[in-house]
Parts: sequence; structure tokens; C-alpha cells
Amino acid sequence: MKMPFTAEQFFQVFGIYNTAIFPMQLIFFILCFAALYLLYRNAAYSGIVSAILGFFWVWMGLIYHLMFFAAINPAANIFGILFIIQGTVFLYSGVIKKNLVFAYRTDAYGAAGWIIILYGLVFYPVIGHFAGHQYPYAPELGAPCPTTIFTFGIFLFTTKISRWIIVIPFVWAIIGFFAAVNLGVIQDFGLIIAGLISVLLITYRDAKTKAEKQVTAKK
Repeated sequence: MKMPFTAEQFFQVFGIYNTAIFPMQLIFFILCFAALYLLYRNAAYSGIVSAILGFFWVWMGLIYHLMFFAAINPAANIFGILFIIQGTVFLYSGVIKKNLVFAYRTDAYGAAGWIIILYGLVFYPVIGHFAGHQYPYAPELGAPCPTTIFTFGIFLFTTKISRWIIVIPFVWAIIGFFAAVNLGVIQDFGLIIAGLISVLLITYRDAKTKAEKQVTAKK
């Protein structure tokens, strides 16, 4: 798949973006840790966690895609709209309808969630640094790929979620993977892995829960 921009232009956009929004990167990390702390404390804070995710996705759609990435990639206008829709979904489903519930878990799902989150917050920028992608010319938290990885990790701490909420993040994981192959962004290979793990585990978990409820209902 041929890109409408070069790798040099791609990383230059991050240089402009990261410089322009500084020090928002610090706020992004604070919001991530706040979301993790709140889901650890109590499921009653699920609305706030959803609001944080909603903020991230609306920000990426409006600021990164439409204001910066669209300068070199016309498709970013479509990406921006999809990201804003995803952010709105988080706000509607999690804050208004209360259909997105998060709770701290110590099972295999929680362990997988922590691995994905740590990859997105810690190992992603480290791998990028050693691959030659240094700040500010590199995707950081607040940019689509690392933030989507964080989102997949958070998904694994849900106790109630509609699977359609995962559609746009997973579509982005596929797009990001092909872009990573073409542009040599090796840290983004973890994006598609995180997406597959999250989708498979959530699908398995929900199917298992449904089967257990059916067995219980028959007793």
C-alpha cells in the first residue's frame, strides 16, 4: 500500500504536533494514571474513566488528525471524523447511558490489560527511541497509536462493554499496522497485537459469561 507522504514528512508532523501542544503530554500522562487509579478504586468511577477516554479520542480526531496530519494525508479528514465519533461513543455509552463499566481485576484479563497498558505507556516510547524516533519527531501518548494501545488495555478491565465500541479502535489498529510496515515504525507492531488480544479475550470472556448464565438459568 503506497503512502501519499514520505516517512520524513510523517515524522515531521509529529515534530510540529508535539512542539505545538507542549506541555499537554504531561496532562495526558496524568489523565492515564487518573483513569487507572479510578478503575482500581471503584466501578462507580466508570463514568469518569469513560470521559477520559472520550477526551483522548476527540482530541486525537480534532487536533492531531484534522489540524496536523491532514496537512500531508487527505485520509486524515476521515480518520479525524472516526476518532471524534469514537470519543462521542465513550461519552454517550459510558457517561450518559452507563453501559461501559470498568473494574480492577486480578485475573488473566487484568494481567493482559496491564501488559498492554505498560507497553503503550513505557515500552512503546523506549522502543521508538532505540529505533531512531526521538522526541519530538516521534509518536507519543496523545498521538493515535500509543493512545489506542492504552485504550485496548483499559478495555480488558471492563465488566460491561458493547463489542461495537471496539470497532473503530480495531480498524485503526489494522490501518496503523500497515502504516507501520511501510514507514518502519516498529513500535506500532504492538498496536495490532494489542487489538487482537483485546478483541479475542473480550469475545471469549463474554461468551463464557453468557454460557455460565444459561447453565445457571436451567438449574
